[in-house]
Amino acid sequence: MGDVLESLTEDHIAWAMKQKIFFASTAPLCESGHVNCSPKASGCYQFPDNESFIYSDFTGSANETIAHVNENGRILIMFCSFEGPPRIMRLHGQGQVILPGHQDFDKFKKQFPHNLGLRSFIKVTINRASVSCGYSVPLFEFAGHRDALDKWANVQGEEKLQEYRAKKNSTSIDGLPGYELLRRKK
Repeated sequence: MGDVLESLTEDHIAWAMKQKIFFASTAPLCESGHVNCSPKASGCYQFPDNESFIYSDFTGSANETIAHVNENGRILIMFCSFEGPPRIMRLHGQGQVILPGHQDFDKFKKQFPHNLGLRSFIKVTINRASVSCGYSVPLFEFAGHRDALDKWANVQGEEKLQEYRAKKNSTSIDGLPGYELLRRKK
């Protein structure tokens, strides 16, 4: 699996910050549960230091990441270069869901671009980082970010977004507690 890093360097972080997409993967503890892998866009993540990573989690049609991280904390973040020299970087860690009402939510919200679709932040304490070649990853040219989520969230407004999350994000596809239940517990 390539080279295991003692810790992330400034070069690793700078490279990751240049990527246009990353993937967040989680899984429930149940063997029959569904593994989840979600693509995430650039501009919505940061490395507060070389041992942690945080990203904005936006309203979507499901909430697998929130449910899985809340259940067991396990998360994998993967970056791969689709432009320039090949490289893959994986960050294994313990995740934490930061929902509205959490003591750090407003602090993080100020550090990221405003987005009405923001549902939570996912903070990852990195316990293993590795890099590998990525020789088989194809080259793609970045054409731009999509604005569909932003437009949809703005049309919905905060109240309808809350209703949507209550309806679509209350449990995972495997029935694990989701967004609304977690928010009520905080």
